Amino acid sequence: LFNQDDLQVSLAPYLALTQAVRAGDLRQFGAVMQAHRQAFTQDENLTLVERLGHNVLKTGLRKISVSYSRISLADVAAKLHLPSATSAEYICAKAIRDGVIEAKIDHDNGWITSHEVMDLYSTEEPQKAFHKRIAFCLDVHNEAVKSMCYPPEELYKLELASKSGKDKDKKGSDKTDEKTIEELIKEMEEDMDDE
Repeated sequence: LFNQDDLQVSLAPYLALTQAVRAGDLRQFGAVMQAHRQAFTQDENLTLVERLGHNVLKTGLRKISVSYSRISLADVAAKLHLPSATSAEYICAKAIRDGVIEAKIDHDNGWITSHEVMDLYSTEEPQKAFHKRIAFCLDVHNEAVKSMCYPPEELYKLELASKSGKDKDKKGSDKTDEKTIEELIKEMEEDMDDE
């Protein structure tokens, strides 16, 4: 998208913005915001772009938690370019509460400890989810088969007999065949009502 010739110039600010968000660098994000503020305002996306600041912090914090098993809050503040360790502690607590990172804050020592990320595929969770989906599909199939109503065998034979009689004598028995078909429809409706 960003490499298309006709869009390359108009999307250049958004490419820089995307790169800043993916890097999780708050300074780079601020520089992009400052440099391209006029373009974002002209596109009426400035408030949307300003809200991406939270995503920048989350991305940077996620990268830190994956890289370090234990890191001090002061180091987190330095890496995310935050003003103090207290603000880093607040942001880390919010990220832990929101499920962005799996970690624990040690207030006494002033660091966060990342929990070991389990490999989901080494557990039985994928198998359980797959089993649940298959069971749902089988239930849908079974309900569809149950909902199909087949006419009783006698009605089927009667209908075949009326069709074969129609083929043999097309002139005089049209009215009697119509009555027979109407009777069949009524009987089928009654059978469906009984069930």
